[in-house]
Amino acid sequence: MATAMSSMQPHFEQMLSALRTRVDDRLDQRLPPCPAHDLIGLAMRDGTLAPGKRIRPLLLLLALQDLQQEQTVDAALDLACALEMVHAASLFLDDMPCMDNAELRRGRPTIHLQFGEDIAVLSSVALLSHAFSIAASAEGIGDSLRNQLVRLLAQATGAQGLVRGQYHDLREGHRVRPLEAIAHTNRLKTCPLFTAALGFAALLGAADASRTCHLNGFATELGLAFQLLDDLADGLTPQQTGKDTGKDRGKSTVVALLGPEAARQHLEDHLARAEQHLIDTGLGGGYLAQLLEYCCARPY
Repeated sequence: MATAMSSMQPHFEQMLSALRTRVDDRLDQRLPPCPAHDLIGLAMRDGTLAPGKRIRPLLLLLALQDLQQEQTVDAALDLACALEMVHAASLFLDDMPCMDNAELRRGRPTIHLQFGEDIAVLSSVALLSHAFSIAASAEGIGDSLRNQLVRLLAQATGAQGLVRGQYHDLREGHRVRPLEAIAHTNRLKTCPLFTAALGFAALLGAADASRTCHLNGFATELGLAFQLLDDLADGLTPQQTGKDTGKDRGKSTVVALLGPEAARQHLEDHLARAEQHLIDTGLGGGYLAQLLEYCCARPY
């Protein structure tokens, strides 16, 4: 896999760059314009348009190409933007002093430091509402299908998804916990928008039950791998990561429980299972497989 990837990487990086540009341009168009005195609008735009990997939109758009649904990519751009807006809104709240108390995000001061805690909360709510409005009005998608897509996004965002994950992390993260309890928090905290992106692709691509199940499995394993990468990166510097580091001191993470070497092995296990899901669904060696290796080939 690594050898094949090395020969394809320049082309794949160009493709990712082009897709990110399309997503960023569409985000700029779909975020509400705002005058200089509109702090809520400015915060929404600043936090969403800050340079980022755009992994969740890329997962959706690349999955559609793997599923040979290139004709749906244009229609899916708004859904991709909705995913990124929900992600950005969640970061506004995660970084708050009452949550993770972070000062740096994507190489910039966090939203509450730039605009104040009140604006951070209000702009997060506004951004979430805007994301659902965009998903609910995406063009070129039938009403019934669009309802299913919006429901998926709601499930990923609410009390059974991101909200529950942050709650577990805040209330249980500083207790001594077994590995499965930590993994359960990680699944809730990191995986929901990954599974929503692949769920969107499965619905838009009319995937059968087996393929949908494997896409969901891929998204879950990738999300768990990303959380482990994030935990391992906590030992790096803010200059390397673009955000606060050392925030996991005293928390029950996989790294704290098992040590870095064992955590790296768990990371490799998640990546291997993610790849196997793609192989089982007939998508091995496609764009998602390339994204899997590309995104996880970074220092930790």
